Amino acid sequence: MGKYFGSYGGQYVGEVLKPALGELEQAMTDIIPSGEFQREYQYLLKHFAGRPTPLCFAENLTKMMGGAKIYIKLEGMAQTGAHKINNALGQVLLAKYMGKTHVIAETGAGQHGVATAAAAAKLGLECTVFMGAVDVKRQQPNVFLMKQFGAEVSTVQEGSRTLKDAVNAALKQWVEDSSRTSYVLGSALGPYPYPDLVRTFQEVIGRETRSQILEAEGTLPQQVVACCGGGSNAVGIFSAFLDDPVSLTAVEAGGRGTGRGEHAQRMSGQGEMGIIEGYKSFFLQDEEGQVLHTHSISAGLDYPGIGPQLAYLGETGRVKFTRADDRQALDAYQLLARKEGLLCALESAHAAAVTLTLASDMDKKEIIIMNMSGRGEKDLFITARELYWEQWQQFLLQEAKG
Repeated sequence: MGKYFGSYGGQYVGEVLKPALGELEQAMTDIIPSGEFQREYQYLLKHFAGRPTPLCFAENLTKMMGGAKIYIKLEGMAQTGAHKINNALGQVLLAKYMGKTHVIAETGAGQHGVATAAAAAKLGLECTVFMGAVDVKRQQPNVFLMKQFGAEVSTVQEGSRTLKDAVNAALKQWVEDSSRTSYVLGSALGPYPYPDLVRTFQEVIGRETRSQILEAEGTLPQQVVACCGGGSNAVGIFSAFLDDPVSLTAVEAGGRGTGRGEHAQRMSGQGEMGIIEGYKSFFLQDEEGQVLHTHSISAGLDYPGIGPQLAYLGETGRVKFTRADDRQALDAYQLLARKEGLLCALESAHAAAVTLTLASDMDKKEIIIMNMSGRGEKDLFITARELYWEQWQQFLLQEAKG
């Protein structure tokens, strides 16, 4: 049934998909550890993705909150504006080594789609990105970027027309064309081997962060915080601290309320164990096991499930799960911009909101690190509407008139 993390994970798929997953698992075992693959991948991380990304001391926010030293890992400084490029480069390169000529991907906020499209362009592969119609509408800047990198953006009209439906559409396409196509999954979830595969390529975040904080402070932090949709940025930065006496906090989307369809709180809210999209984990679902609609101001946190390793770490208490709502995320977004000159993605703003609260209650000698998983330019059509509606509306009307 595939690898598990405690009770979570596995490979719950139809027979038609198992050969493709088996081929991918074999490639992960044989190709990724090879010297040839690692040399090319590390070269691309450094000279194309721009690694290592900085670990920034947020001096102004630290003084303002009056508690722990606040450090921010700037994954938004990576090529394409988010941590997603680490995994996209790795999986697209792996597809090339496997002899594939075409990659497909799902995307919600658009960052994984942009990263996959850029990696495919760099490595010379065709690319198709599946994106829910709701996300296409609210993430037009990233749709534009994917097309500039030569990707075909396939709009998904089924279901809730968000990330989960894009995943389903991508899996269907992969089944139909696996001989020449590889599916580049964007988060540490799905049927095995994807949770391990994605975590492997995102562990660079944690390794860098651990080394950077030891160099800057000579000691480990007391807290590490990351936002959590599917969980790739969270499991990436947490991985380096799992064996250390460091508190790990994952922040889910509190949305606009506590009712059904108003949030995306799987571990900190109303999630229940289930088997959906090929793996066992916690999902937001109704009494009949059907996936519930979700809401978040951030397109990347409204996924109804969570990666199996994070579900296990949450169940065992190693990772604490909490929430930030839409308003708290917007407030944190503005505060980071005005106090630190950092425009973070709305996903990351959820982590920022919780980081600031935690920091204020900590001792001044302590350290807290937040993973800023992406930059905020992609959210312009959301943040401008929320924060400057009249001016934004006038601008759009003028532009529409030409």
